[in-house]
Amino acid sequence: MGGRVIQVSVSLGGVPKHPVPEGFLAPPGLEGDAHAHPQFHGGPMKAVLVVTAETVDELIAEGFPLFYGALGENLTVRGVAARWLRSGQRWRAGQAVIELTTLRVPYSALTVYDLPGRPLRSAIWDERTKAGDPSSPVWAKAGFYGCVVQPGEVRPGDPFVLLEQSV
Repeated sequence: MGGRVIQVSVSLGGVPKHPVPEGFLAPPGLEGDAHAHPQFHGGPMKAVLVVTAETVDELIAEGFPLFYGALGENLTVRGVAARWLRSGQRWRAGQAVIELTTLRVPYSALTVYDLPGRPLRSAIWDERTKAGDPSSPVWAKAGFYGCVVQPGEVRPGDPFVLLEQSV
């Protein structure tokens, strides 16, 4: 199973993140990326946030004013269904290897993308997801955090390939 990295993104903290031509993934995270709220994300177990391009595209089609990087993701990947992402999976992203650790819980900064009468959170998070049920229709749409197992360069166009899946 695999796809491609279509955007690598960083910010000085918060959302949105902006595209860069390449990045270096290391255990602390993507070089040049900062975290406005380190109590919620960042650190070795939440060093990188992965969101699928298909998720962003679907949300845009529903009318949400999004773009790649808007959800705060470091890696926007295409060709991998969010519903298949799981903790413990190891993925090669360019020269780096990341291990998915935990679902991303959407936080209040994402309310800037709410539609009248429809919060973005309701389109990317629900009680089933919160309970760890991967059959939720919004499973992993908020993204998946990962730790960096093998540091390395990552660029748009690089493969994003499943290497290992824990049982």
